[in-house]
Amino acid sequence: MDPQSPDMQLIGLGLMALVFVALAALETLVPQRRLRHGRTRRWVTNLGLFGLDTLLVRVAVPLLMVGTAHLAEARGWGLFNQLSLPFWLELLSTLAALDLALFFQHWATHRVPLLWRLHQVHHADPDFDVTTAARFHPIEIGLSMLYKMAVVALLGPAALAVFVFEVVFNAATLFVHANLSLPPALERLARRVIVTPDMHRIHHSTCQRETNSNYGTMLSGWDRLFATYRASADAGQDGLTIGLSEYQDRRPLALGWSLLLPFRRRAKQVHQAKGPRSR
Repeated sequence: MDPQSPDMQLIGLGLMALVFVALAALETLVPQRRLRHGRTRRWVTNLGLFGLDTLLVRVAVPLLMVGTAHLAEARGWGLFNQLSLPFWLELLSTLAALDLALFFQHWATHRVPLLWRLHQVHHADPDFDVTTAARFHPIEIGLSMLYKMAVVALLGPAALAVFVFEVVFNAATLFVHANLSLPPALERLARRVIVTPDMHRIHHSTCQRETNSNYGTMLSGWDRLFATYRASADAGQDGLTIGLSEYQDRRPLALGWSLLLPFRRRAKQVHQAKGPRSR
């Protein structure tokens, strides 16, 4: 079972499409918040960015993560290629290690001014729904893929483990950006292990101390471990304002404006000098 085969790639895309449609339907039926803007223009921009991201990555970075795992195995690169672990343990280790690597990447995009210029495109979305998960600048996505490929080369996980990670991580990214809330009892239980939409929504607040929190995507433990976890927004889930305070208008709804945002005036810095600290 080759994760790079057309059939496996089709399965991966099909699963992502299924998760997207299911979450979009749930948002329509039981939205957590009322959106400030209509869907049409936002969705065209957010999904347009996703289309450009996909095109750029496929053309400019042909190996991608699974291809890098195959190359690492052939060349004997990486930690896992020096060990003889059962597949289930290597899979779990790969999921945790790559999720941690992307936690630190996300933290860096809020602290390094050049990276923030790109990442602010994601945070400029004035509403929060499943399409926000697709709203990233193409240059950020390209740099992110190079970073992930480097991490895969250092770890040397099995290609199938990387494929599973990509599917799970992408599904988690869609889930945490959904305009949904879990029932309170389930929310408290789920947060002990995974990131929830209520938890990640705080990260999209215009309030700086809330934006600089809850960086995780899959496992909630990283934010707890590095003291970047915030349990609730000061204004509550219904009262928090989504987006960036300087872009609380309709400009972020435009695709062209969003693509040019990193190259406009000096981006407002929402970073703090100190990094995540372990407890």
